[in-house]
Amino acid sequence: MTGADIRALARECGFELAGVAEAVPASDRERYREWAAAGWAGEMRYLSDHRAALRDDPRNLLPSARAIIVAGKLYQTPWPHTTRFSGAERGWISRYAWGGDYHHVLRRGLERLLARLAERTPPFESRICVDTAPLLERSYARLAGLGWIGRNTCLINQGMGSWFFLGAALVSLDLTPDTPPPDRCGTCTRCIDACPTAALIPGKGLDARRCISYYTIELRSPIPEHERASLGAHVFGCDICQDVCPWNRRAPFTLDPAFQPAHFAPRLDRLAAIEESEFREMFRDSPISRTRYRGFLRNVAIAMGNASDPHFRPALERLAAHPDPLIAEHAQWALARLDA
Repeated sequence: MTGADIRALARECGFELAGVAEAVPASDRERYREWAAAGWAGEMRYLSDHRAALRDDPRNLLPSARAIIVAGKLYQTPWPHTTRFSGAERGWISRYAWGGDYHHVLRRGLERLLARLAERTPPFESRICVDTAPLLERSYARLAGLGWIGRNTCLINQGMGSWFFLGAALVSLDLTPDTPPPDRCGTCTRCIDACPTAALIPGKGLDARRCISYYTIELRSPIPEHERASLGAHVFGCDICQDVCPWNRRAPFTLDPAFQPAHFAPRLDRLAAIEESEFREMFRDSPISRTRYRGFLRNVAIAMGNASDPHFRPALERLAAHPDPLIAEHAQWALARLDA
C-alpha cells in the first residue's frame, strides 16, 4: 500500500494531510538531544527526562512497528490573526485552543483510519500517538512528506501552510514511505524578527524558556518580570510566528465545528472574575485547562497591566488581594503599570 492509498483513506476520515514514514530512528534525533541537554525545554521535564530516550526509536513504543502513518488536521478558522487584532479590553487565546480538545478529535480520526486500513490488509498491530507519547511527530511528518520544519519550528506545507494538528499511528505493516519535501523558508526571517521575546534563535530553533506559549501555558512559577510587558494581551499561547509566515497568507480554513471559536478574544475583566469551579467547567474540554486556574489568572493580570486601561483597576485590586501569592504578585505588578 502506497502513500497515495493512505492519503485517500485519510481524507475519508477527515484529514487534509497524510503520509507514511519508516519506523526507524529519526535523522534529527541528535539535534533534539542537544536541544534538551541545553536546557531549552525549561520546566517541561517530560521533554528532557528519562522519556527523552524513548524518542530515539519509535519501536520503543511499538516493537513490531514497520511504518508510521502521520496525519494532519487543519484547524484554522476564518477569524482574525494577531496581526489584525486590536482590542485592549480583550485577551488573546491561541488559535489552536479556540475549540474543543484536539487530542480527542485526532484520535477518533486515526481510529477510523486504522479501521479502514484493517479492511484492506492482513491483521496488524498498531499504536496511536497524539501529542502525548514520546515521538518526534514533526520529524516523522517531514519524512512522511507533509511539509518541512520552518524557522518557527512549525511544520509548513507548501500549499496549506502550518495551521495543522498532527497525529501518528505506528503500524506493523510494510507501507511504501513518502519523500520529504525541500525546505522552502529560503532567506525569510519574519518569524524570528516578529517574536516579542526573541525565543527563536537563528540556526538553532526555539528556546522554549523565552516563548510566550511556554510562559502562559507550561510555566508554573512567576513569569520573569522583564518579559511581562512583551506578553501583551496573550493569556494562553501565542500565534505570532505563524501569523507572519508568508506560507500562511493563503492557508485554507476549516469548517469543522470542533475547531470553531468558543472563546475568541474574551474580555479580560470577565476572565478576571471567573471562580475556580467556573474555570474548570468553562474549559473542561479545552486545551486551556492545561494552564490551570492560578496560571490563567496570573496571565490575565499581566494582560490587564499591559492594556494600561484604568477600567481594569477594580478587577486588579481584587486579584491583588487574592490568597494565592502567584496571582496576587502579578496583579500588584499590573497595578503598578496602571500607575506608571
